[in-house]
Amino acid sequence: MATATSTAVPTLIGSVRRALRLLEAVGSHPDGATAKQLAREAGVSLPTAYHLLRTLTYEGYLRRERGVFVLSDAVGRLACGEALGGRGPHRGNGIADSLGHWRDTVRAPVYFAVYHEGEICLVAVADSPAAPAVDDGADFRETAHAHAIGHCLLSQLGPAARRDHLDRHPVRPRTPYSLPDGAALLARLGSLGRMEPVVERQEYALGTVSAAVPVTAGSTAAALAISLPLDQEARLLPAVEWLRREIGTLLTSLAFSISI
Repeated sequence: MATATSTAVPTLIGSVRRALRLLEAVGSHPDGATAKQLAREAGVSLPTAYHLLRTLTYEGYLRRERGVFVLSDAVGRLACGEALGGRGPHRGNGIADSLGHWRDTVRAPVYFAVYHEGEICLVAVADSPAAPAVDDGADFRETAHAHAIGHCLLSQLGPAARRDHLDRHPVRPRTPYSLPDGAALLARLGSLGRMEPVVERQEYALGTVSAAVPVTAGSTAAALAISLPLDQEARLLPAVEWLRREIGTLLTSLAFSISI
């Protein structure tokens, strides 16, 4: 990576810019606004808006009340420069620090997700201009059947919970390499070992491969994952195996309870 200078062009991370535009849009509506209205005003696709609004709500920056989103007190505390550490299990730098370290080590974006109240919840992503995250605007909750994180999280559920998820989010192939239907997905999930890495090759996005490993965190299903361009597939399994060995560091350094 080039050394920054006073004349360097700043690196712009698209997902951060979209999230900030959504926060600005929410701030312009004291009584709140719907996801559709905010997506239109922020200039982002509706699936992306839903994903980012859910993340901002989960992180405590927004509240959802009677179907509309409003700013939470956390935004005011940021403006006043008050620290957020200690306001809950996700306020420290543990997740960001750990994921950032692993991103730099494996030279790939690193994702952390949990299964919460029947939905896939992408908690944090560490990427960079040299290792960008996969961001095609799809609703992450609707596509668990296609990405490694979804497979990894669903594999940690019981049979009834898996079927319930597929009843609410049916399998819809995204690429020619995607699983064709729910029966095929359930068969794959049933064949996975308890702590076995899960790999998908171009099932979620053409030209991309990804792998995920389960994270043991009490009764909550959680997963860490990485993605790589197809032409770097040879690095995928060594990188995810290294990540699997580092999971113990995550559980120690985060000192978190993901009772969300």
